Amino acid sequence: MAAPTIESVVAQLLTPGKGILAADESLGTIGKRFAALSIASTAESRLAYRTILFTTEGLAEFISGVILFDETIGQRIGSSSAAGALTGMAMVPGIKVDKGTEALPGFAGEKFTLGLDGLRERLASYHDLGARFTKWRAVFAVGDHMPSSACISANAHALALFAALSQEAGLVPIVEPEVLMDGSHTIARCEEVTAATLKSVFAALLEQRVVLEHMLLKTGMVLPGKDCPRQVDAAEVAQATLRCLRLAVPSGVPGIVFLSGGQDGVEATERLNAICQAGGPWRLSFSFGRALQNLAMKTWMGRLSKVRAAQAALLHRARCNALAVQGRYSAAAEANT
Repeated sequence: MAAPTIESVVAQLLTPGKGILAADESLGTIGKRFAALSIASTAESRLAYRTILFTTEGLAEFISGVILFDETIGQRIGSSSAAGALTGMAMVPGIKVDKGTEALPGFAGEKFTLGLDGLRERLASYHDLGARFTKWRAVFAVGDHMPSSACISANAHALALFAALSQEAGLVPIVEPEVLMDGSHTIARCEEVTAATLKSVFAALLEQRVVLEHMLLKTGMVLPGKDCPRQVDAAEVAQATLRCLRLAVPSGVPGIVFLSGGQDGVEATERLNAICQAGGPWRLSFSFGRALQNLAMKTWMGRLSKVRAAQAALLHRARCNALAVQGRYSAAAEANT
């Protein structure tokens, strides 16, 4: 069988009616989520949990690819590597390659993403391990004077270098500039910040000679801050999100996958449905982490007796989001567990 090309991987990730499962939580993040449920966080327990997710029967009907964490891609699921197991289940294995964020010097409250040192060598290793796409996340806090141009510029440059190095290694980069929901900012302010950030990122990508047709954008929906007194309905989210994307994202980008960013699972699905009903020049889908996993993790609670129930919870959320990608999600679909 011929090795997959960048073009074929892009096409598989953007299979109509499917999305991407983000299971790339860092050790610290998954440790906090496990601790909240009184689950011990060990290499074994983390692998056990992720194995439950990946081996859910029927998941590939709704999930095209899975983003792994560095620890996971080096582990084994049964007799196969994690990447090999996903490939065997008709899901594309990917890998988060950034090394997290640190405070941006001179700019209180802002962050930049680490991980460029040694990235070329790591990408070659990940490709050998079976990864076929990559992801790099940058975060942008919203405030009266945030994000600064320095924060946007530093992160845009890093995202562009990551994307160029990924394509050089034969991997599809998922570029993820995330405007955070924390704060009391309005939806209009979020739209302004998201547009400015995306414009800077795409200018850097083009300067770095990244092939836009061989990448995906992972971005947040345009939302008011979670502490904003005026929250909005799904229709307004869709309108603001698509207006922003049409202004800032080149049509040559083949697909945009939305992150959930701390939204409730059902709420994220409702908003995704509204966005996909309106549509745009790109293939629209999802790359959710918590919004897909939360109920499954809470159902499992580290107990072997709850594995099937946890998988059923994951499958239900995946099915609902697959319907939303097609603009066919409904309250009846949500109730059909």
